[in-house]
Amino acid sequence: MSGPNHNSRYLFIWLWRNYLWQHRWLLMVALAFMSVEGAMFGVLSYMMKPMFDTVFVGGNGDAIWWVGLVIFGSFLVRAVASVVQKVLMSQISQVTVGDIRNDLVGHLMTLDGAFHQSYGPGYLMQRIEGDVGSIAKVWKIIISGAGRDVISLFSLFGVALAIDWRWTLVALVGAPLMVLPSTFAQRYVRKNARKARDISAGLSTRLNEIFHGIVPVKLNRLEDYQAGRYANLTKKRIRTEVRSSFGGAAIPALIDIMAGIGFIGVLFYGGREIIAGEKTVGDFMAFFTAIALAFEPLRRLGAVSGTWQIAAASIERLKELMEMVPALRDPAAPKAAPEGVPGIVLEDVHLSYGDAPVLRGTSFTAEAGKTTALVGASGAGKSTIFNVLTRLVDPASGRVEIGGTQVSDMKLAELRSLFSVVSQEALLFDESLRENILLGRGDISDARLQEVLEAAHVADFLPRLEGGLNAQVGPRGSSLSGGQRQRVAIARAILRDTPILLLDEATSALDVQSEAVVQKALDALAKGRTTLVIAHRLSTVRHADKIVVMDQGRVVEQGTHDELLARGGTFARLHALQFSET
Repeated sequence: MSGPNHNSRYLFIWLWRNYLWQHRWLLMVALAFMSVEGAMFGVLSYMMKPMFDTVFVGGNGDAIWWVGLVIFGSFLVRAVASVVQKVLMSQISQVTVGDIRNDLVGHLMTLDGAFHQSYGPGYLMQRIEGDVGSIAKVWKIIISGAGRDVISLFSLFGVALAIDWRWTLVALVGAPLMVLPSTFAQRYVRKNARKARDISAGLSTRLNEIFHGIVPVKLNRLEDYQAGRYANLTKKRIRTEVRSSFGGAAIPALIDIMAGIGFIGVLFYGGREIIAGEKTVGDFMAFFTAIALAFEPLRRLGAVSGTWQIAAASIERLKELMEMVPALRDPAAPKAAPEGVPGIVLEDVHLSYGDAPVLRGTSFTAEAGKTTALVGASGAGKSTIFNVLTRLVDPASGRVEIGGTQVSDMKLAELRSLFSVVSQEALLFDESLRENILLGRGDISDARLQEVLEAAHVADFLPRLEGGLNAQVGPRGSSLSGGQRQRVAIARAILRDTPILLLDEATSALDVQSEAVVQKALDALAKGRTTLVIAHRLSTVRHADKIVVMDQGRVVEQGTHDELLARGGTFARLHALQFSET
């Protein structure tokens, strides 16, 4: 994904307005403790003057007590302030990152099917985990640097200026020399950090493909091939990360060079004044300590600059995702969804995927409360009709009506609440069987749940599961058979109790025994509902009220099973071909 190269200030403002503003008071408290922590450096450096001039050189033994207590007190205050600000920043960081992840996941689920076809699960997982995770790693560093280290610099340079402003200017004589190189270094880090995030997304995509397709990988002996592809991406990531680290390390290194130039200057310039008696040893030690301590927060701020460029690359990508708007949205003036059991009408519907036409003037009616089957060769447009009905995609032209209301005139949530879908691949989650059926619903009584289990024939295999309804079904339902997964999907559909039922090859992958059980449950589920069935096995739609035969996006025949066989057209040829193969 490519996008605008936003400047750092713009990205920080976006992050502040959307996620940090709500924590501003807690952040201010944390910054206050950071300020106290940073200011203690100034106190420590200033105390070098009385320690040397009054105690060591002046020989005042009584002063050693109050000088020691002040120095110890500065360390104690610094320690307490450090603990408090770190705990507060940890809370702000974790809550902010959690909010970003939650918002991003919720937003990505609103985007259209075209988006998810372009960006696979591995890519999106990297955005959610990798990019947001990179913000989590640097956030405390950045804010702490902006608070503690900036205040430290103010207090330390304040002490240095109070002792001798000329010495301070000499110490900073090398600063102009690092401006241009550090600017180039920051851009270099940002460029490579963004590239590294792209490569990480590719690695996540590879892993997603490997583990989801582990059986085909093994059967086709693709282990070495897939391992090689992953290894090549890993090498690219290593090179990019090393380059990014070089850029990040260059900035504090430039500060070290500036510090060396400054110290030499102060030594030559200030040393002569001390030898001449114009300045005391305490003046020099206080100044030297202040400048020495100042260069450490300067180095950290330089490192923070590089770290921020890495975070900025991630924030930039997240912002691009968050600002994507779904093409399919609720209408400005939505109409109410139809009540009761509605009929379905498609009239002259045209739709293309890119330059490839899929529906070419498709027209048919599915009568209310009856079963309509869609049959035809692969690529005829059957599944696309389901997508059009549920507005996963909008047609280029034509009318799609449910109960006399166009689907584009309804709110998406209300439209999709009309449908229950049972497909060839039942989507199960790595949760308990109970949770996979209820899907978070807490309004289902035990008696109602038992009715559903029996109606979907889940009760038939439930006693064989260790733990019963509390048994874990495994990733993608791997601990259940195909027939068992289908029955769980049917149980969900029964609980949804919607007026329209969409069956997409619901029994095509099952053995004969499982198919008979599942088909019996589907027949019971379809009663009293408007049902659309996609089927390749023509025997499963023999008793449909209407069969719609499709070919290359067009409806070529309609009628009952016996009518179409008697007509001797496309359906009859498909029927003869299929049964001759068996």
